[in-house]
Amino acid sequence: FFSRLTFFAFCAFCTMSPPCGNVPVEVVSNDKPRTKLLKSLKLSDPVPEAGIERAVEIMRGGGMFRFDNAPGVEDEVSKAEVDIAKYTNFKYAIGMNSGASCIFLALKAIGVKHGDKVLSNAFTFTAVPSAIVHAGGEPVYVDCEENYILDLVHLESQIVSSGAKWLIVSHMRGKVSDMDAIVALCLKYEVRMIEDCAHSLGVLWNGVHTGHHGEIACISSQSYKMLNSGEGGFALTDDDRLAALMIIYTGAYEKLYQKHTLRPADEVFEAIKAEQIPPNYSLRMTQLAAAVIRPQILTLEERVLISARRYEQVEAQLNNTPNIVVPKQLPQVRTVCDTIQFNLVDMTEAQIAAFLKETNAHGVQLSIFGAKENARNFRNWSYGPVPEYCGKTERIIKRAVDCRLPMQFEDKDFDVMCAVIRESMEAVMQS
Repeated sequence: FFSRLTFFAFCAFCTMSPPCGNVPVEVVSNDKPRTKLLKSLKLSDPVPEAGIERAVEIMRGGGMFRFDNAPGVEDEVSKAEVDIAKYTNFKYAIGMNSGASCIFLALKAIGVKHGDKVLSNAFTFTAVPSAIVHAGGEPVYVDCEENYILDLVHLESQIVSSGAKWLIVSHMRGKVSDMDAIVALCLKYEVRMIEDCAHSLGVLWNGVHTGHHGEIACISSQSYKMLNSGEGGFALTDDDRLAALMIIYTGAYEKLYQKHTLRPADEVFEAIKAEQIPPNYSLRMTQLAAAVIRPQILTLEERVLISARRYEQVEAQLNNTPNIVVPKQLPQVRTVCDTIQFNLVDMTEAQIAAFLKETNAHGVQLSIFGAKENARNFRNWSYGPVPEYCGKTERIIKRAVDCRLPMQFEDKDFDVMCAVIRESMEAVMQS
């Protein structure tokens, strides 16, 4: 049903130009011709036709709830769980309604209680500390380096000073920290780890999928990820008890856990329920979300290779632009490059603001992670204790630029995008 033709149809759809065309146009700014990008960087990947057809079929039948199928008929969510577990080489996958829900239930399953301190990146998306607070924990933040990964010296310092026994390592924008060193610290101080892999699906550390260093990995299928179901996610684990707990937590009440294809033995569930019946948080993935996800899993590796080639194309041009540095990632990492980040150097705050104004005026929507309203700026996480000890991260993210690399773009679109960035920098720095 989901054949290779799905991928080629997907690629053909991605390369179609919008009605207004997709060529650079010249606009005049201060009497100098300027390039403008006509496609939006905010484009999400389209759903392959196979996913659309299956979703429509499910809607026509009305069985959108994952447990609607008759006994013995495998539901679409179970199929998606099997597919993603196979791709990432995990024993279990539990589909949920969002990546943040996966982090929340991972924290509950691993044993975080009210008031427990949980370590995590000071540079991440607000959903991560929100999940910690939701689970009753207290976030303790760790600084990042210039290439956006965890500062291991600060991590060890925070482990010792806080006494925290829980850690969420967020692979923000697919940037992977030194996982071997982090595992060594966790073993040394008896810290249990979860990996936030929302941005790192397909990213490898020494040839192994991210997520395998922690006890649970959490991935996302929100629109701007490698899988797009609008909202959704999967928790991945090799641990029987953790898998059973999360299956029950998502909403497999009574004996509905038996409808999960990937699941531990009945005895594991019944032993948990004998201790105390866990709460039902009703965070299940729907059959509709699973239907649109499944054909996208089949094309992940092809899209990873396409994105890597395009990233190199953009990286080279940006690194040849004055005042821009694209940080290198660790050599152990096989990256997935659906976005690119770069640091602005030797620029004042006024020049940075003017640069962003120029790029946006010419069709390239960029953002600064440390901007006042940005949800990745820890100053906005006032629902928990805002750290006053992460000045290093604050300095870095105030000059760190985020740029999407949509799969729907053609190679020439990225050349236009880079031209806009280069011309905008020149206009600002030469004025």
